[in-house]
Amino acid sequence: MNIYETFNNLRYHHEDEVVEFKKAENSFSFDDLGKYFSALSNEANLRDKDFAWLVFGVHDKTREILGTSYKNGMKSLQKLKYDLSQHTTDRNTFRDIYELEVESKRVLMFQIPATPRGIPMAWQGHFYARRGESLVALDMSKYEEIRRQTSEFDWSKQIVDGAMIADLDAKAIKEAREGYKEHYPNQKKVVDTWSDEVFLNKAKLTIDGKMTNAAILLLGKPESLHYINHIGEIVWRLAGMDNVGQVFTIPFLLTTTEVMHKIRNYPFKIFPNNSFLPGEGMKYDNEVILEALHNCIAHQNYAENARIIVIERENELEFRNSGGFYDGSYEDYITGERIPKKYRNPFLAQAMANIKMIDTEGFGIHKMFVSQKDRYLPMPDYDKSDSDTVVLTLPGTVIDENYSLLLLENSDIDLATTVLLDKVQKGKANTLSSEAIKFLRSKKYIEGRMPKVYVSKQVAQVTDQKAEYSMHKGLEYKKCKALLQDALEDHKFLTREEIDKLWWNLLSDVLSDKQKKAKVGNMLTKMREERIIVNETKGNVSVWSLLKTKK
Repeated sequence: MNIYETFNNLRYHHEDEVVEFKKAENSFSFDDLGKYFSALSNEANLRDKDFAWLVFGVHDKTREILGTSYKNGMKSLQKLKYDLSQHTTDRNTFRDIYELEVESKRVLMFQIPATPRGIPMAWQGHFYARRGESLVALDMSKYEEIRRQTSEFDWSKQIVDGAMIADLDAKAIKEAREGYKEHYPNQKKVVDTWSDEVFLNKAKLTIDGKMTNAAILLLGKPESLHYINHIGEIVWRLAGMDNVGQVFTIPFLLTTTEVMHKIRNYPFKIFPNNSFLPGEGMKYDNEVILEALHNCIAHQNYAENARIIVIERENELEFRNSGGFYDGSYEDYITGERIPKKYRNPFLAQAMANIKMIDTEGFGIHKMFVSQKDRYLPMPDYDKSDSDTVVLTLPGTVIDENYSLLLLENSDIDLATTVLLDKVQKGKANTLSSEAIKFLRSKKYIEGRMPKVYVSKQVAQVTDQKAEYSMHKGLEYKKCKALLQDALEDHKFLTREEIDKLWWNLLSDVLSDKQKKAKVGNMLTKMREERIIVNETKGNVSVWSLLKTKK
């Protein structure tokens, strides 16, 4: 669903606790904006919604489009996101701010993420909610309902009796400070004035100056491991080599880098067809290795008292940690659109986010997949056979040359399509839907008959078509523009769906369906900016018509 469809659904749906319309024609109180962010974020959590919406430029009763000049320009909106984050719980802010043109007027849509499970969202230290159409203080029953969402025992938050700052590694504290300054750049100067006690409390590694299991695990000296009821080890092993391996212990903030340096990493090249210029990359992305290790630490089930294990094989890495996926499955996080609502170790996860070891918005897995795609390598694999253990396999070499060449020579292939092609190259085409297979065939990305399909070898043909498309894209726009003008003269107005059908066969076959839709949107925007056409809403449908100019 595109953002215009989302807007129309919100506009013609009755206003409830997770949608708010405001006229905001010229201005809006920054303090009130923060209050609505807190209220809508809390209500989205309580109603099990991923997002809530605040919409400017629309009358809250009649839904009439009034338009808004609030924070005109993307630069101002991006600054607004940052400014808001300085006063909310855990520096949360809008997931996105969309600028729309509806009935020739500007509308703003603020996408507000639901507050994480167990953590009510505050604005300047106060909690807000909705009651019907009114903005009110978050009452105690709602506050407790959110807090009870993480009533499970959190091992990482437990106080360690007898442990002191002297039991922490000085280098680890220094590294944690640097990570904190990267995560909170506006506090760089003041962080250096804090004592270690103040810093550890601010980073939520300690509680009122008292050491926690999380603090010892991430920053503790090796000899302080006896304070926590856990083995506290990461084991690296070289497969196929007897007695080649090493055991690493705390502080994990430092030793994960030591594990990374143990792994044999080197550059590789892929030579595309008809070219002497290779695609180059490293066998493994160091940031992805650290991401995988840090995820193991953040999501480990510490009640099992188990080690984190890294097995290095000739062409792949395997990461193992105790405890299955806690909120959804790995597929939910590939696109980067889902935000985790709960954590097995919320205190530890928050501390690791504060010192920039992980993020808490679900982008970690997405980054791994994007990194593999950008280096033309197979996608990561998660073994789902054991619900009590997460097993991540990270390929470090080409499996099918055709797959890698296809990515190298066609940089516009999106991540979702890459994941489908990856399953084909790994012999898992039988796990794909018939619609997915049909789509890959339509793009000439695969050949063969089910179940024996494989990535197409006709890479050069695709590249030639792409070059031809680049030469003639100017002519393509002229044809589409003339055709739409003629159609609008005849029919007065057309919906976006009708325009898609009108232009579809004029667009290059090299483009995917998703890319064609984006192309149509870009050309419509260009025609609107050239004052040829205008967009408006008739009933509950968005339509396009010729702009009537005064004579």
